[in-house]
Amino acid sequence: MDELAMDELAIDGLREWQHALRAQFPIITGHPDLAYLDSAATAQKPQAVLDAVRTYLTTSNANAGRGTYPWANRTTALVEQTRDRVRRFLGDPDPERSAVHFTSGTTEGLRTVARDWLPGLLADGDEIVVPMADHQANIAPWLETRRELARQGVDVRVVPMPYQRASGDYDHTALADVVGPRTRFVAATHVHHVYGANMNVHRIRQAVGPEAVICLDAAQSVGHLPVSMTELDVDFVVFSGHKALALPGSGAVWARQTRGPAFTPGGWSGTPNTVGIASLTSALAWLDAAGTDRIERWTTALASRFTEGLRHLDAYEILGCQTSLAAGSPAQQRQGIVTFRHRDIGSGDLGFILFSHGFMVRSDHHCQGDAGEKSESVRVSLHVYNTAEEIDRLLAVLATLG
Repeated sequence: MDELAMDELAIDGLREWQHALRAQFPIITGHPDLAYLDSAATAQKPQAVLDAVRTYLTTSNANAGRGTYPWANRTTALVEQTRDRVRRFLGDPDPERSAVHFTSGTTEGLRTVARDWLPGLLADGDEIVVPMADHQANIAPWLETRRELARQGVDVRVVPMPYQRASGDYDHTALADVVGPRTRFVAATHVHHVYGANMNVHRIRQAVGPEAVICLDAAQSVGHLPVSMTELDVDFVVFSGHKALALPGSGAVWARQTRGPAFTPGGWSGTPNTVGIASLTSALAWLDAAGTDRIERWTTALASRFTEGLRHLDAYEILGCQTSLAAGSPAQQRQGIVTFRHRDIGSGDLGFILFSHGFMVRSDHHCQGDAGEKSESVRVSLHVYNTAEEIDRLLAVLATLG
């Protein structure tokens, strides 16, 4: 059975499940003529999350850790319970040792690791690996820390993460050749925000050895597919709540606490985003009930359906691994993100054209680093509320522009 037939079976087998979940997103059901295809930028919120926010704000809204009355106590308990929820959601193998710190999202989380933790790991002559073709949020913080250390007389060498030119995946063989005894830290991405590829993070540990610290940008994986710290031997996982069905301004840093100094964010700990934390624990509970394994099967099947249709339209160039485009390819790795260009129509113009037909997509550089794509492109990113019918309608519109 080829990949296309398997995708059709996956879609057919999950249709009733997906239909019931899609009905739980008011903004989606309230706009039946629009197709929201920009979940890599931010995901929509199910009714359970909206209800949890309203319940929190109308029954126990208070500051955390700063009062002894019932509302304050319930809020303090909520924060601690959400830390435990994050640990369970990530499959934390040693929750008694790990730490969870809440942030406004992935960008702040990565900067917190870079600013407050990384300098304590590094000494003069050490090396760090930085993925220069990933999201800027996973590049700029490490370079900022290097510059700050240089001002203090500590010289840290930046080693660019090697990539496979044809696929956009990390080149794990080349990585093993460029790391050495002074490699202390590796920044990596779980699912690439442009190519949609699972970046095979499990191979990074094999390449860099048992001692180097690995920090994982999981903005495009948490909430989209199963993420297990038992299977991924990384030291930090950073993610955004708003991409995982929670409110904007929420997110977390999970720290394993087994390599390097203990992770302790610097400065005074002010008032946490308690309503964001309330939304996050509700979102993770919703995702657990829905099943991230089924969400992954659904979105990858839709992405495969889209690439299979798009690759037959000569006017379009699909970015990333070209051998993953054919329906029967064993290299199909696109995790609900497909990015492409029209060979004659500018990506900005194409985005406007698609919206005129009811499709909301992203069309720009996607915040990719300097080693990434030089030209703008259109990104279609999917979640559980998207349908095969939306993909088919999008392909039909794109075919008219060929």
